[in-house]
Amino acid sequence: MDIKIKNKVAIVTGASTGIGFAIAHSLATSGVKVLLVSRDIEKLKKAVKKIRKTGGEADFISGDVSKVSTAKKVVKKCLKKWNTVHILINNSGGPPPGNLMNQNEKNWDFAIQNNLLSVMRFTKEVIPFMKKNKWGRIITIGSTITKEPSPEMILSATSRGGLGAFSKAVAINFAKDNISSNIISPGGILTERFINLVKAAAKNEKKSYSDKFSEIKKNIPAGRIADPEEIAHLAVFLASDLSGYINGVDISVDGAFTKSY
Repeated sequence: MDIKIKNKVAIVTGASTGIGFAIAHSLATSGVKVLLVSRDIEKLKKAVKKIRKTGGEADFISGDVSKVSTAKKVVKKCLKKWNTVHILINNSGGPPPGNLMNQNEKNWDFAIQNNLLSVMRFTKEVIPFMKKNKWGRIITIGSTITKEPSPEMILSATSRGGLGAFSKAVAINFAKDNISSNIISPGGILTERFINLVKAAAKNEKKSYSDKFSEIKKNIPAGRIADPEEIAHLAVFLASDLSGYINGVDISVDGAFTKSY
């Protein structure tokens, strides 16, 4: 099936590992030119090397999305390299776990900057070019934790909680320009962060990692933890020409774990 995405240009943040890398790689193998963004330059180099090895076109720029200046810097590099941008994947790492009484002002500030305001800044930077192209796809990686918050994940739930309203407002504002803005909310995905969260939970509950992992799997109706590529498959579809009428929605990818809809 031709998804009409070849030769489009994408920016993917948090792209050196996990879900971000899986999306960047899948876009590149679909013919998209991809600019990978992450703080870790060595991991970025390895990620781009992997993509190029499979025939994809990719470049990278090191940057911390929680910083005010990063969005402008990244878009400037993308324009210099490929002269435009069609697709934006907003993906950022989650803040540290812990309940309200465990979190300090510094953690709150970082979470809001990293998970919410970074999405606003990157979106604002790319919209003019998408309007000019009369084509744009903005996909933000959220979390099912915003739909069913957990006390121990209060930073993630709160900082990502505003993404739904923001994405919907952008969708309504720019749908006439053939620009869509959607959210993918993953549940349990087998990433380094997920593994670390399971380890932390196991330690707090005085359980082994394998016991805690098995317990989590049993609570998921699908009976398993997803691979990052399963998020990437949906992201590529939402970034394609086939998904143009899907706009302003938040899609949970969680093996039916989340009870809200």
